[in-house]
Amino acid sequence: MITLADLAALHHAHGGAWDAAVAPVVLDGPRGPVTIGDGAVTLMGCVNLSRDSTYRESVATSPADAVRMGRVQAAQGAEVIDLGAESSNARAARVSAADQVATLVPAVKELAQEVVVSVETYEPDVVRACLDAGARVLNMTGRQHEDTMLALAAEYDAAVVMCFGETANVREIADVPPDADPMPVLLDHFAPRVERARAAGVDKVVVDPGMGFYYGNLVDPMTRARHQARVLAQTFRLRPLGVPVCNAVPHTYDIFGDEFRKAEGFYGTFAGIGGTHLLRTHEVAHLRVVLKALAELEVR
Repeated sequence: MITLADLAALHHAHGGAWDAAVAPVVLDGPRGPVTIGDGAVTLMGCVNLSRDSTYRESVATSPADAVRMGRVQAAQGAEVIDLGAESSNARAARVSAADQVATLVPAVKELAQEVVVSVETYEPDVVRACLDAGARVLNMTGRQHEDTMLALAAEYDAAVVMCFGETANVREIADVPPDADPMPVLLDHFAPRVERARAAGVDKVVVDPGMGFYYGNLVDPMTRARHQARVLAQTFRLRPLGVPVCNAVPHTYDIFGDEFRKAEGFYGTFAGIGGTHLLRTHEVAHLRVVLKALAELEVR
């Protein structure tokens, strides 16, 4: 059981990281600027244009359906809508770059007139087509074409969400840091990549520890859940990188069962108190009120 003493010990050991300054990322949105940084947590709604996606409630059956769902999430409080055309499930079917473009571009063009749009991909052709269609954020889920994608982000003055991992894409099974304390490994992983992005001309960088991805050494659901909760609660320890942190909130079917849609609010609490700046969620309305409660309630 997680106790107040556990959280107090965590703060005592690593609380100095809160003093590190984080440069906000400001996105030009159709309704005004969207700021990702210290202050209120920014919500990123998730819409999946892949029927292989495990979170069925976020699956759009067509570009028009994705636009409808994106509008609903924006009305519920999402300031960024993340669109993807291929599931991150390791067993899901691959989708060609051409098919991703055909699916994503119509949705991006329409939604980008109303809200900041992010595109989750690891294919440069998809990146260019979607940034050209009006997307303002690249959710970069693979390393194979990293330099090319960074160059495209710089060309379009887009923000980059840089996801943890060394593989060509997150569909290739890898491992999380095996240490009991994964945060030093995450810091060592991201620091040179952030510098590389800056050198490529990318001024808007957000890092993502990859809580929503599949890992070969986290097959056991309870081991996975413990790792996810540990990283979410300690997100503040990534502040020395100087950039905002995005976290995708888990949903742990093995713990929550048929109440799995409540899980994102549970993990969102750890993300909020842990210092997350951008929260990627399928359950925008639920997370909005959870974060509102964290902001308005004070425990003495």
